[in-house]
Amino acid sequence: MTSDPAPLDPTVKVDLWRQRFFEAQAAAEEFILGMHGDEGVSAWIQANSRITADLLRSQRPAGESATAHFMARLQRQLLLYDSAVTSEPQPSGTVLRNTECGILRYRKLAAGAGVKLTFASPCQYCQELNTAIAARYVESDVTVSCEQAGDGCTWRAESQQASGDGAAGSPDRGGT
Repeated sequence: MTSDPAPLDPTVKVDLWRQRFFEAQAAAEEFILGMHGDEGVSAWIQANSRITADLLRSQRPAGESATAHFMARLQRQLLLYDSAVTSEPQPSGTVLRNTECGILRYRKLAAGAGVKLTFASPCQYCQELNTAIAARYVESDVTVSCEQAGDGCTWRAESQQASGDGAAGSPDRGGT
């Protein structure tokens, strides 16, 4: 007779989810690059950005700007990997400082453990994907950009209007 396994410790569970996500992402990257090369990765980023922007529209809390929602999602994504990330409101928008990227750290540990990585660094993919999501989702007067900084990056969401209260009233960008 077998018994049910004990529930996983929450820390073990989080680590297992990270590992499974990493494995699925690595498998998708390897497949797409192997079958379609760099053009396939570009097409994947465009499809992923469209799907994610549509999902964000359906999940955005009432009264929250698309830009604030996008930046909060990006911050939560980085925090999933224990990144050292802070959000700083600015007169023209928001600055998200990721001084130590947990995704990059996680991939370095995986590579050190013998895992074959498809991309030498996740940074270019992350930047291309998230700026493509932002281009489809945030308000039309907002520009989202990213700059590398050591083992981290700085994301900026800046309104051309620089109104101080963000672009909460602007329409969604939408698009395809």
